[in-house]
Amino acid sequence: MSKYLVSTVETYRVDTEAEATRAIEEAKADKSYVLGKYTSEHKEQKSKGEVIDEYWKLSLTKIFNNIKEPDSTVTINYEVD
Repeated sequence: MSKYLVSTVETYRVDTEAEATRAIEEAKADKSYVLGKYTSEHKEQKSKGEVIDEYWKLSLTKIFNNIKEPDSTVTINYEVD
């Protein structure tokens, strides 16, 4: 049985719009995948009408293989600090 990783969607929380923009530019420059799609959106958490937390939600869709003609084996390792 052959199995090929086609794509992943990674979702990050960053503190500022500048950090989100920098992460998108880094993902575009990475040659180990194609950045298929990305989104960033500002989020606010409110309590009693007051903003108690705010952040940016960043989603990156990384494409590793063409699903119709996969040509490489990809292994992803995630580390948790």
